[in-house]
Amino acid sequence: MKVVTSGAMSTFKQLETFVAVAARGGLSAAAKFEGVAPAIIGRRLDALEERLGVKLLVRTTRRVSLTHEGSAFLEDCQRLLTDLANAEASVSAGGIKASGHLSLTAPAGFGRRHVAPLVPRFRELHPEVTVSLSLSDRVVDLTAEGFDCAVRVGDMPDSSLVSVRLADNRRLCVATPKYLRQHGTPTHPHDLAKLDCLTMSSEASQSRGWAFSLPQKDGMEVIHLKPGGPMSCSDGEVLFDWCRAGYGIAWRSLWEVQAELDSGVLVSVLDDFAAPPNGIYAVFPQRKHLPLRVRLWVDYLKQHYAQPSFWSTHG
Repeated sequence: MKVVTSGAMSTFKQLETFVAVAARGGLSAAAKFEGVAPAIIGRRLDALEERLGVKLLVRTTRRVSLTHEGSAFLEDCQRLLTDLANAEASVSAGGIKASGHLSLTAPAGFGRRHVAPLVPRFRELHPEVTVSLSLSDRVVDLTAEGFDCAVRVGDMPDSSLVSVRLADNRRLCVATPKYLRQHGTPTHPHDLAKLDCLTMSSEASQSRGWAFSLPQKDGMEVIHLKPGGPMSCSDGEVLFDWCRAGYGIAWRSLWEVQAELDSGVLVSVLDDFAAPPNGIYAVFPQRKHLPLRVRLWVDYLKQHYAQPSFWSTHG
């Protein structure tokens, strides 16, 4: 039988402490959460950074911020701790059934297509769990508003939340074949200036514009363009409808347009300039013990989102 050494246990504690400090924004808050002195938290972080040979946190008297390496390492640590909690739950839960209320939130368009259809089947599998789903394009405060879990699409800047990557999310420029025959097919992102681009209105998301990868002297660089067009809307579903009706080119997520691409209703353009994918995440507040119903829901999403056919059949 292999015995876990004190060194392995201290390494695990260092990782837990690093995540707690990043989530709570300071050593004192993390120390209070763990019930230890701030000096102990500081020593654990010093040992972790020394062992890794990189600076993970910039510490001042007022606040703590993540370095670039710290941000990347944080996501890996959160995933490792979550996987460990899930492994323990699968053993210790035994015959215990999930129960209680599961409060979920997701973006409106994505939620209608790819979250709401999964809820009834999840309840069939776990009949003692009740579910409420809130669909909203605003970024809700999970802790303040009492949500157990959110599905979010895009980058995850908020380190106070635990995130589990469920799938990749790519954005593409799409249009109908008829529109491209009539107006021409762009071969470079700058060609969009001569075409009808269907854009989000200024008060909506995508404020940075459409992202493309362009070759530079030292490699590829992601740039953001803000193409103009004759029609804009704050609702992405409306833009998608206009695009399918042949009124112009739209920059949409693959989860939204996969079925239309498969059927030929839409075609993608400028694929050689597509920006690297970001992610689709399940996120939830930092907790020492995640409820079984939340763990099962996240695993359930991962199982479905990992199937390529899911994105075509739920369009």
